Amino acid sequence: MPTSYRISEAATVLGVSDDTVRRWIDSDRLSVDNTSGGPARVDGAVLAQLARELREAPDAGAPRMESARNRLAGIVTRVVRDTVMAQVDMQCGPYRLVSLMSREAADELGLEAGSRAVAAVKATNVIVEVP
Repeated sequence: MPTSYRISEAATVLGVSDDTVRRWIDSDRLSVDNTSGGPARVDGAVLAQLARELREAPDAGAPRMESARNRLAGIVTRVVRDTVMAQVDMQCGPYRLVSLMSREAADELGLEAGSRAVAAVKATNVIVEVP
């Protein structure tokens, strides 16, 4: 089943306001599905593509508070699998994270472009969790 996002969820993973997402929808920069009669939903793969386009390096001089165990909610933008390993690219607001894991782990988590995920960062390891 394809992953889709409410407008507020799309805004959170992109690190922008709900109003920004609505403006992008109104200007046709971002397409939504509202055929079900419920709230508009953004397809995960479409959102992943926009996240790749918006990717920019964060301001290195900006002060921020961090713990030793950082958890960044985001969207999977790409998964490259070979026979043993998988490379999982994520966009968490303005931050791009890449995790290398076993293919088995990526398959068990059901990771694909557009999947919701949380990157748990500890030292030099990035562990991807599915909410």
